[in-house]
Amino acid sequence: MRIALAQLNVVVGDLDGNVERILGALGEAKRTSSDIVVLPELAVTGYPPEDLLLRPGFVRAARDAVDEVARACTDITALVGGPAFDRDLTNAAFVCANGAVQGIYRKHFLPNYGVFDEHRYFARGRDLLLLELGDVLVAPTICEDVWQPGPPATDLALAGATLLVNLSASPFHVGKAEDREEMLVTRARDNAIYVAFCNLVGGQDELVFDGHSVVLDDEGEVVARAPGFEEALLVVDVDPTEAIGRRLRDVRRRELERSRPSPPVAATIRLAAPREAGEALAPTVVPFAGELEQMRLGLGLGLGDYVRKNGFADVVIGISGGIDSALTAAIAADTLGPDHVHTVSMPSRFSSEGTRDDAREVSENLGADFREIPIEGVVGAFQEALGALDGLAAENLQARIRGVMLMALSNTHGWLVLATGNKSEMAVGYSTIYGDMVGGYALLKDVFKTDVFRLARHLNERAGRELIPVTTIERPPSAELRAGQRDDQSLPPYDVLDPILEAYVELDRSREELEEQFDPEVVARTLRLVDGAEYKRRQAAPGVKLRPRAFGRDWRTPITNRWRG
Repeated sequence: MRIALAQLNVVVGDLDGNVERILGALGEAKRTSSDIVVLPELAVTGYPPEDLLLRPGFVRAARDAVDEVARACTDITALVGGPAFDRDLTNAAFVCANGAVQGIYRKHFLPNYGVFDEHRYFARGRDLLLLELGDVLVAPTICEDVWQPGPPATDLALAGATLLVNLSASPFHVGKAEDREEMLVTRARDNAIYVAFCNLVGGQDELVFDGHSVVLDDEGEVVARAPGFEEALLVVDVDPTEAIGRRLRDVRRRELERSRPSPPVAATIRLAAPREAGEALAPTVVPFAGELEQMRLGLGLGLGDYVRKNGFADVVIGISGGIDSALTAAIAADTLGPDHVHTVSMPSRFSSEGTRDDAREVSENLGADFREIPIEGVVGAFQEALGALDGLAAENLQARIRGVMLMALSNTHGWLVLATGNKSEMAVGYSTIYGDMVGGYALLKDVFKTDVFRLARHLNERAGRELIPVTTIERPPSAELRAGQRDDQSLPPYDVLDPILEAYVELDRSREELEEQFDPEVVARTLRLVDGAEYKRRQAAPGVKLRPRAFGRDWRTPITNRWRG
């Protein structure tokens, strides 16, 4: 049979636009003579629709959208993700064929960890469903269902399914695609079943969905894999009946069946048999990108979709001559095009000639619009109005003046302000609230400072030229808010700080565990800074989730909190 996986980039709440995109994929799948086309999880509504699902009108409109897709399903079967309401709301896969919805599979396992809140919205499905297409029994599942090592996958295999199909919206973090595919290999092998996994692609607020849809045979070998971070229709010829031979030889499956009090029962929908086989398609297996390239692609996809899906065309960046703003500008120019990127240097009397020159140079290297607006006169006016400020108040005043200027340009021209702070700074509060934290999107929010340096070098290597000046990369980091200031006067060096932050923030290591591995004084200082900065993080702009645990949806620490360790 010929199966098509439609890896789509949809928009949450844009039901008409999403239907149009789905119908386009459906038409393309028909032109390839596919027997069945699989769409991602909740493709009709976008994922995650969050509290839109609490609005009855939205749920009704989503079902109307599914019915519109179903009417177009002639000469093909489609599995379409959407919410289904029948006494309660479920996360469903609609079986569309012969111009109508023929059946519904409801998601069994509802993730309620990390970025997921599905218990808030959905009831759990319990029934099994099989689709009979000639000699092939196809079993629909949805996302989390296949992450579980037992049912429903084991029950569906015991019920006779030879092709397990999974509609998914599996969010990205670096290395996630490889880990996910390793899990799918295990499901295929353990159940002697072909697996077709169709993943969402695109950015949704903080989340990025990376695609990498894949088809595996019953021995866990990759038959075909779609590219990451872009839309694709992956069309594959498979013969899942080949799994039957291995099942006959694999006694483990029989033992599992004997251990059950009763065999699993699945409703079966009989659909059109696969077309007669024509010339076989050459399978496509797109390789995974390396770690730094995954970061670049994830950041670009998240930024591009946030900008475009929220109705912006251009962005504006406060460019200091430092590496964070340079990297932000470089990724923005690569993603949106240099004509849509505006950089603003706002030097004070503490800004060095080196950073001023680098700010101009990186903008010219990128082909971005550049303007310089000195702030010393504005600082003087504030000092005169408020009285002489010194210390931290004087430093933060400069950052806040820059934030005001960027927001004024945003209001005047309709540009989206990109904040440039990184995860290391966000973690320890080394940022000025209402100052350099100002922005509609914080691109590097989940990128540790040590990775900022690595990414900058990667972009230069990839371009084959110096997009980001070497002087910017090699200069000791400084906020330049006072004379001779350097980050390592206020913080441990980043190569010391970042491993502690990773262990504490992402791995939940205790103080005692950290002190066994790192300098206890540095640990105590770091944890004090992290725990005291939660009020700032709550007011930070959203940004791309790039690592297993990001500030925002993943991190839910109380602001008022006296636990230390």
